[in-house]
Amino acid sequence: MLRKHNHNLAQTRSDVSWGMFINFMNYKLQQKGGLLVEINRWFPWYKICSRCLYQISEMPLDVREWTCPSCGTGRDREENASKNIRAEGIREISVLEGLLLFAQRTLGKEGK
Repeated sequence: MLRKHNHNLAQTRSDVSWGMFINFMNYKLQQKGGLLVEINRWFPWYKICSRCLYQISEMPLDVREWTCPSCGTGRDREENASKNIRAEGIREISVLEGLLLFAQRTLGKEGK
């Protein structure tokens, strides 16, 4: 067989596809007055209880449902992750708004 599988090439194509998707999403959001917020890829969204913020040290990929040892709430992995991602996005937006307000105040004082 002459065909060779190149994992690096496949990964590169995947990265380019994801980058294009992000660019399109950002473009559409800007047209509608929205804001794209990217969460840090290492943020442990699936290991944090969205209710009490307890963080589990290890969670294998095959665990789909778990119970928080701190608050005792049953958690679905995907639902919990979506709540944590949303909360992190809102937190990052509030930090950005605070930085913008600080910059506006600072620049306003310098301009006087």
